[in-house]
Amino acid sequence: MTKAACGRPQRGVAVKGPVGAGWCDSTRAALAALALTLSACGGDAPSLLEPASEAARLVERLWWLLFWISAVVVVVVAGFIAAATLRPPAAAEEVDRRMVPWGEPFVVVAGLVVSGLVLAGTFVVSVIDLNALGSPPGEPQLEIEVVARTWWWEVRYPNGAVTANEIHVPVGVPVEVALPTGDVIHSFWVPQLQVKKDHVPGVVNRLWLQADEPGRYRGQCAEYCGLQHANMVFYVVADPPDDFQAWVIEQAARAAEPTGPGAQRGRDVFLGSSCVSCHTIRGTPARGELGPDLTHLASREKIAAGLFPLLARTCATSSTTRRTTSSA
Repeated sequence: MTKAACGRPQRGVAVKGPVGAGWCDSTRAALAALALTLSACGGDAPSLLEPASEAARLVERLWWLLFWISAVVVVVVAGFIAAATLRPPAAAEEVDRRMVPWGEPFVVVAGLVVSGLVLAGTFVVSVIDLNALGSPPGEPQLEIEVVARTWWWEVRYPNGAVTANEIHVPVGVPVEVALPTGDVIHSFWVPQLQVKKDHVPGVVNRLWLQADEPGRYRGQCAEYCGLQHANMVFYVVADPPDDFQAWVIEQAARAAEPTGPGAQRGRDVFLGSSCVSCHTIRGTPARGELGPDLTHLASREKIAAGLFPLLARTCATSSTTRRTTSSA
């Protein structure tokens, strides 16, 4: 039998060389492993190894320290295993001679002293970093509230601005974040800013974050919270201070009145539907509280908890036009 490809063998032909079921299975396994490896290269996947804050850099440093220590341990242990496996078997009279008795310097140094020093060193570094992570670099200049809900995030600012799944902060400014929950336990996590803390019913936890570079940083609920847990995504948008001030003032404003028949028709359809039972549009009779505030929906980059880009963003619109579209 032979196989021109990884299919059914042809009868009456002998198998020669590595072509056969084993080779085909190995090829499939290698391709599957390659596909899994490439799937980890998604550009939108957050990584703590791409830090954008001092706190994240502390965690990255600790991660690499533990990684290299673990790598050395793996290499050393693998070397001993290989040496023990490849050495020729000992004769019966040589077994006692090859055994290393307890108390030998090698056993004491390698098994106790080195291990103890490594553990003590990593413990000290971890304590120092944890203390730094718990203390903001300065007095927080902004306090916001992020309410976790199933399965989206409500963001409230001191001036009354409300948005969903998109948290804007000024670059280089310590921000204190209050973390209440509207239902079950969630966990607020932004890997590139290295902030992570649980939302617990009946408790308002707090954390601080500071983005040192402008950009968009993906966050994720890190505590299983139900059916749509994996899709509970949000973004922290770090803006230059002047841009942030302009944004937060715009978000606090009421929806603009429709200026054309199309926008007016959209407004009437929305207000006449059941959407108003769940959503709010400030400046209109829509006062629902179950779903996200839609007042300035068109100013957001994405919808559906960050899953899909907002098509309206592809149009070159002014801030006023976006507010008008939101009201529709």
